[in-house]
Amino acid sequence: MASTAHTSSDSPAETSPLLNNGKPNADVEATETRQPDPSDSSVPLASEPSTAKILLVMSSIWLGTFLAALDSTVVATLSAPISNSFNSLSLLSWLASAYFISQAAFQPLSGRLTDIFSRRTGLVVSNVLFATGNLICGLATEEWVMIFGRVVAGMGGGGLTAISTFVGSDLVPLRRRGVWQGFGNISYGVGAGVGGVFGGWVNDTWGWRKAFYIQIPLTAISGIMVFFTVKIPVKHSEKSAIKRIDFLGAFTLITALVLLLLGLNSGGNVVPWNHPLIYTSLPLSFVFLLAYIYIEDKRASEPIIPVRLLLNRTVLSACLTNWFFSMTTLATLFYGPLYFQVRGCSATEAGARMVPQSVGIAVGSVCTGLIMRATGRYYILSVCIVCIFVGANVMTSSFTLTTESWITLIAFFLVGIGYAGTLTTTLLALISAVDHKEQAVITSASYVFRSTGSAIGVTIASAVFQNILKMRLWARLGGWDGAAEIIKRLRDSLEEIDKLPAGQRAVVRDVYMEALRGVFLTLLGISALGALVSLAMREHTLHKNLARK
Repeated sequence: MASTAHTSSDSPAETSPLLNNGKPNADVEATETRQPDPSDSSVPLASEPSTAKILLVMSSIWLGTFLAALDSTVVATLSAPISNSFNSLSLLSWLASAYFISQAAFQPLSGRLTDIFSRRTGLVVSNVLFATGNLICGLATEEWVMIFGRVVAGMGGGGLTAISTFVGSDLVPLRRRGVWQGFGNISYGVGAGVGGVFGGWVNDTWGWRKAFYIQIPLTAISGIMVFFTVKIPVKHSEKSAIKRIDFLGAFTLITALVLLLLGLNSGGNVVPWNHPLIYTSLPLSFVFLLAYIYIEDKRASEPIIPVRLLLNRTVLSACLTNWFFSMTTLATLFYGPLYFQVRGCSATEAGARMVPQSVGIAVGSVCTGLIMRATGRYYILSVCIVCIFVGANVMTSSFTLTTESWITLIAFFLVGIGYAGTLTTTLLALISAVDHKEQAVITSASYVFRSTGSAIGVTIASAVFQNILKMRLWARLGGWDGAAEIIKRLRDSLEEIDKLPAGQRAVVRDVYMEALRGVFLTLLGISALGALVSLAMREHTLHKNLARK
């Protein structure tokens, strides 16, 4: 296998202006539908956009990225009040998973569809879906409406995060890509970190519904900004746009992902693992996955994700690393605040104590990008970063109800550094391992692994937490009068702990801590798997120009 990525001669992005460079709007629209022929030697190679122009474009996109990340974690501290409103703490896993399931199902489509219809169209549509989903959540009076709103918001949020990465790869050479990705990771990391604080503060001040309403006007601003600033040429084809869409591949992939995550999320949370829903959804997911692989490999002229790319050792290793580390990090973002709430913190205080993770994401993103820009290499850096990440999870798995605050601060800070650094190094590994023309679809593939990892991570953590909590509550409280009703209330709402007599509160908090320790130990094991698969990546050249020469 070659150790460097090569440029395909038919990649239109190398010979056409990536930004408007001040041309009239009519010219821009023409550029978005007509590409110069790369084989035409009379067409000069376009110069790389200026730093100021790239900053303008990316800044307009990063607002949407920030909001999407904020929305993905805002329910971490809102889960208790939302669940109390619907009288079901077991709804917690669905509030998170509904968002991540829809992300995972629709993010794979964003690469190929924005190749066909333009990055700008994809971003505008994503903003509309995101705002609509938050409006539905704010208005929801039934559980199913709330979950539906999270699904719609996840569709939009997935597009906002994925397409921002495509645009960065369109505009920035690989050698400097890590720095710009670092800034993008900051917007995502700050959003994810602030989400818990924001949700807790809004809930304590105005109620949880306002946390969704506030995002709507900001999303409208994001949509307007990208409409006027993002003007990247689409890839030319003799086929019409509709004929280029792989509808059958899209259907089979979405169905496979939804069935997989539905079965995993329901088992042990909503229905028993031996329920017909589980026996039906998981095998059918596998069947649709096989159908998708066949369609993409044998039938599709423009596959959503070319299956052959996953046979590349670096691509597969980077995707699996994203998968395992996303499982760990997103579950930590949801059960970290719960840990602090069990210790007696309010929703706002619990969210604030997760801020170090957001700071770590910012530091890890920029430092990783700068190191790769200076050295042009990523493999040794990746090894160091995954070691930091695993070490951070060793620290979280040792938490108790009396752990010093400075220890929790350092642990979550290192989790942020490890996760952000890994996202940056694996993205560069992925893009450098494939041709330029395939960078959007392979980035889409990485987001499939990230999104499914996020959903599966929260699902696994929820299953571990609920099962240990139920088992230990019965072991410790089974002899109490009315134990069944007390245990049911304790599993559905943290507020029930404060209604118990003082002596009994300590017992219940200890049981909650046992369940949380089970979660953190599980996440440690998952992070170790991610570290192992990351070692299979190979070093590829990070070129200094868009032509990759």
